[in-house]
Amino acid sequence: MEAKESGRAMYWGTGRRKSSIASVRLVPGTGKLIINGKDGELYLQYNHGYLSSAKAPLETLGLENEYDILVKATGGGLTGQADSIKLGVARALCQLDPDNRKPLKTEGYLTRDPRAKERKKYGLRKARKAPQYSKR
Repeated sequence: MEAKESGRAMYWGTGRRKSSIASVRLVPGTGKLIINGKDGELYLQYNHGYLSSAKAPLETLGLENEYDILVKATGGGLTGQADSIKLGVARALCQLDPDNRKPLKTEGYLTRDPRAKERKKYGLRKARKAPQYSKR
């Protein structure tokens, strides 16, 4: 969905991963990443893997210096939030131009990762870890 904010085009996308949710806005700019009002590098603790993961869809299309990424991320940890930002950016880029869908899909950026923490079962110590078995 395209929205106008003070005369600038804005594109929205929502990403989810594990228990993290990221609302992503793409605004024409210089390539800054701002997460929850903080600089993206500071928020993601200068981890190159998280930063490159979050910006990967833009780099695939060669738009990394043309749009600012404004994110509101909640829940989970840094890994889940970085991956949810990646999905949100990819979905926003599809709104920007429907032709972006094919290269993003082939790279796997539009696929939501369904893996989540498995619940603990009664009689077990964790989701699958059973108490030690004693034969005698």
